[in-house]
Amino acid sequence: MAADTAARERGSSLGNYGERRLVAELLEDRYRDTASFGDDSAVIPALPSWPYELVATTDPCPEPLVASLGWDDFYYHGWLLGTINFSDLAAAGAEPLGLLVSYLLPEGLAVDDFIRIMDGVDACARRHGTQVIGGNLGDGPSVQLTGTAIGACDAGKRLSRKGASAGDALLLVGSPGYLWSAALVRQGYAKMMPAADTVPVFKRALEPVAQVAAGRLLSQTGLARAAIDVSDGLYPSVQALCHANGLGAVIDADADILDDLPREICAMAGVDPFAMTQLWGDWTLLVATREQDAEQAIESLRAVDVACHRIGWLQSAGGTQLSRAGQLSPWRGKDAERFTGSSWGRSKLSDYIAELVQART
Repeated sequence: MAADTAARERGSSLGNYGERRLVAELLEDRYRDTASFGDDSAVIPALPSWPYELVATTDPCPEPLVASLGWDDFYYHGWLLGTINFSDLAAAGAEPLGLLVSYLLPEGLAVDDFIRIMDGVDACARRHGTQVIGGNLGDGPSVQLTGTAIGACDAGKRLSRKGASAGDALLLVGSPGYLWSAALVRQGYAKMMPAADTVPVFKRALEPVAQVAAGRLLSQTGLARAAIDVSDGLYPSVQALCHANGLGAVIDADADILDDLPREICAMAGVDPFAMTQLWGDWTLLVATREQDAEQAIESLRAVDVACHRIGWLQSAGGTQLSRAGQLSPWRGKDAERFTGSSWGRSKLSDYIAELVQART
């Protein structure tokens, strides 16, 4: 849209635009010349002689879903703040160098709760091979946590959403389904699950780990052509990757993606495993790789104990389609556009659970 048209609509609210229109019509005109516009992390200009690229990302921490499931320890707020930011670095293939934090906290917050926030952030940073290096502390009407992660990529090997081609394989890196498996168990939809088996499920849900090591391996080996952090769910991530490259995609809804425990929970709850993989919360990566490199990428990641599955391929036309039992149909997946009714922040836990259990196998 031309600038004068955008100006005529300046009185409109963000909700009238939606996130994608805001990016396309307002942000792109201003920032399209930046080297990393549209990617998960921004490139920090560096000296030409440096053998690496610096990248940075910043994200706030929403209310963790696990708090709605009964885990109201502020430790998990802190942990999630770290993971959210490190996951963007993973999508760039970057090694974390440090995390800056900003804590706006109400004066009535218990000191012990503040300590738990810091404990969670510090533990998550250590898990991802880095540490908190500075930040800000201020007062506000509610708990507001924001992080800024800084990382480094080898020069010329930074991963971007751009760079994929028609015919490339699409890989899902990481293990989806643990957060929503924990939700199904806690909500009583998998009552036959042995208590001992719920321990690793709850652990993965409470302390999700960004795929930093996987992103680093894929960037250093040159096996990935494009990558995106799956922070909003699989459908919007596939759509965003396709949009960045002017392509369509076919997604295999029959792909065996889940680990054993989430798959068992789906069976107990009568949930379609593909419906489980579409939701957010497990901090996987969506990666495009050359068809001839796909098996090598999968084997390389599995060799370092990272799950990786082929979930489809990119195509030059045809939009985004779903393949089930060999039949293709338009994919009308679960969207998550901010400032619209599909934003994750607009729905309650009960809404997501209801949607899962209605998607019967």
